[in-house]
Amino acid sequence: MAEENLPTLSKDAEKVMEIVEKMSVLELADLVKVLENKFGVSAAAPVAVAAGAQAGGDDAALVEEKSTFDIELTDAGSNKIAVIKAIREITGLGLGEAKTAAESAPKILKQGVKKPEAEEIQKKFSEAGAKVSLK
Repeated sequence: MAEENLPTLSKDAEKVMEIVEKMSVLELADLVKVLENKFGVSAAAPVAVAAGAQAGGDDAALVEEKSTFDIELTDAGSNKIAVIKAIREITGLGLGEAKTAAESAPKILKQGVKKPEAEEIQKKFSEAGAKVSLK
């Protein structure tokens, strides 16, 4: 996008830009996640919609564009000890919180996980005897 096409920012917006320019990529990624959560929006949504429109509205194109997932424990299975250990490892929860999470399935355990990490988490839970879904 050419700079002459950009809107003029208010003084407050300019201050925000100055702060953002000084942030690391990791800090920016965390900021985006928090903003998405706070305002109930997704920075990736317009890209997915645009990709779907270019592909003729094909739903498969929207699925391919998804890069982050929420991990939902759908069934803890019969080996609860292994599942609780997996929950603690993945989420950093304490023993009591992890036990409560295992017993309250279906439950979202982790949000905004990149696809490779989400698949690895899904594999760990599967090995522990639990069922998880990626949303």
